[in-house]
Amino acid sequence: QVQLVESGGGPVQDGGSLKLSCVASEYIYEDYCMGWFRETPGKEREGLASINYEGDTTYADSVKGRFAISKDSAKRTLYLQMNNLKPEDTATYYCAAAPSLICYGLHTDDFLSWGQGTQVTVSS
Repeated sequence: QVQLVESGGGPVQDGGSLKLSCVASEYIYEDYCMGWFRETPGKEREGLASINYEGDTTYADSVKGRFAISKDSAKRTLYLQMNNLKPEDTATYYCAAAPSLICYGLHTDDFLSWGQGTQVTVSS
């Protein structure tokens, strides 16, 4: 199973920015749909953004225009640039991989490999 390791989380002020990274244990970015999700206590895991093998991206309405997903296949790294962060963005953020060239939405059940998560805390 693919191993994924996120980094880049931490505390940030309201309106600030962070860039999350996710490194894969093997070369997968040309064969997998990759996604970013987040979770807060008591709520279901929320899909935020996905990117397919061609670099096509999709976003949840809650982050559209503020977050950007990208990848560097040579570095086996997935990124999530987060701008204009708000306190409601506070959550544990996860990257995930689905064994599919095409991304069929942001359904957690489609993603079989998950990182351990990185905490993002936005203070007002």
